[in-house]
Amino acid sequence: MSAGLISNVTDAVEDERKLWQNRPLERVYPIVYFDALVVKVRQDGRVVNKAIHLVLAVNLAGTKELLGMWMTQNESSKFWLQVLTELQNRGLKDIFIACCDGLTGFPEAIEALFPQTTVQWCIVHMVRNALSYVSYKDRKAVAADLRLVYTASTETEAEQHLMAFAAKWDKQYPTISKSWLNHWQRMIPFFAFPTEIRKAIYTTNAIESMNMTLRKVLKNHRAFPTDESALKVIYLAIQNISKKWTMPIRDWRPALNQFAIAYEDRFPF
Repeated sequence: MSAGLISNVTDAVEDERKLWQNRPLERVYPIVYFDALVVKVRQDGRVVNKAIHLVLAVNLAGTKELLGMWMTQNESSKFWLQVLTELQNRGLKDIFIACCDGLTGFPEAIEALFPQTTVQWCIVHMVRNALSYVSYKDRKAVAADLRLVYTASTETEAEQHLMAFAAKWDKQYPTISKSWLNHWQRMIPFFAFPTEIRKAIYTTNAIESMNMTLRKVLKNHRAFPTDESALKVIYLAIQNISKKWTMPIRDWRPALNQFAIAYEDRFPF
């Protein structure tokens, strides 16, 4: 393939990516997941890490849709605020439930622009962070005891399991129960919902599985020559991944019925 043809092809991909990135959005998304991926890019003669901010939504039909991706030096709640503003400008007016990790100031950034949105911290991130303090021999047992907390039937039962966890493990790993108690209000919103919705919101698995596929693609690129080249490769990978997003997520119909009841005044019937 000639250099000229390669250049034309890559220019066409970039034009397509920009159109996709700026497309109008639906007014309402029941669930939106926020996460960031780190990529290596060459800059000023050295390789630096940059954060690609990704926003994955579940639309009213129950299918997944990546709303866009944004690149900056580091992940921050200030930058996420810019992302949220752009989403609003593209037509997004309401999110029922926003799922994010425990980045400081992030829930407040979401609530500043979408004050009615329920913000749910990702339990998987919390478990992963907790296990980073645990010795290998104890990991299975600690993970099993934490699972009792987030799979409890009610918030009260979850709190009882967390107290039992603290009594059992605080001597060895005091930071875990302390962290969970400190962030409890951000971790428990999903208990207000029936099982069908809980499965979809207490974890960012939907975006994690996408990221896992993206990381496999990124493995082949030790460092991108430019920001634009990184965004193009990820855009093409997303187009490939999204071909599988034709069916609603699991248990979507009963979940949608519950959303219609819980958010009756905001649901677009």
